[in-house]
Amino acid sequence: MTGARPAAAAGTTPASVLFVCMGNICRSPTAEVVLRDHLLRGGRATGLRVASAGIGDWHVGEPPDPRAIAHARRRGYELAGLRARQVSRDDFARFRWILAMDRHNLHDLEALRPPGFSGHLGLALDLAPGLGTREVPDPYYGGAAGFEAVLDLLERAAPVLAQRVLPGGSAR
Repeated sequence: MTGARPAAAAGTTPASVLFVCMGNICRSPTAEVVLRDHLLRGGRATGLRVASAGIGDWHVGEPPDPRAIAHARRRGYELAGLRARQVSRDDFARFRWILAMDRHNLHDLEALRPPGFSGHLGLALDLAPGLGTREVPDPYYGGAAGFEAVLDLLERAAPVLAQRVLPGGSAR
């Protein structure tokens, strides 16, 4: 579903966002913390639910990748308290916005989507089209530059994502 603001899915709060990547240890927890921090600094986090999950179960219960923690911490974000979890069908009832980090994640989420899901399922960066890319690259197998690039993209996307996902924000 793209374009119009989705109706709230059953059981969700009007502003509930789930970021999803492969293992929930690099990109999606970073997106969770960057958006939450942006909203808190703007005084707009009341009643907001922002979370993250992974497609796979490889890292369930583990903290984010130490490199993600270190790079985020240098910019004032704290990821260390988060723990990886696997996305489930129940998430489609709990979250209005389910945002994948890349097309592969989106494909896997589409296979999980229940028929009655009335929220938005799509790529996170499609909501911030001015960034020049649709996917958040996976830094897991790369070096420091990859983690910095993820933070750069997500920091630039956060104001636009906030506008899109919060009630009363712009639908475009």
